[in-house]
Amino acid sequence: MQIEVNVPMMISDCTRGRTAFYLEVSTLKEALDALVTTYPLLRVHLYTEQGQLRKHVLIYYNEDNITWLQELDIPLKNGDTLRVLQAVSGG
Repeated sequence: MQIEVNVPMMISDCTRGRTAFYLEVSTLKEALDALVTTYPLLRVHLYTEQGQLRKHVLIYYNEDNITWLQELDIPLKNGDTLRVLQAVSGG
């Protein structure tokens, strides 16, 4: 299935300047794996050294934050989206 992936401009240097692109994947887990396989520089922005999603990173599968999903082995369909958001704070 072809899904659309969106990343913020501030990390688009890790995706060859792209903020939107497509991946051919079958499951949500496969999409997350393909994301960092296709764009290895993203791994440091998205995951800790222990392989956990960084606290300031939010990844949405369609309208669902993946943090709240029970499992990631969800079958995807054409038109699904994956959005990467980075929380930014300041004072």
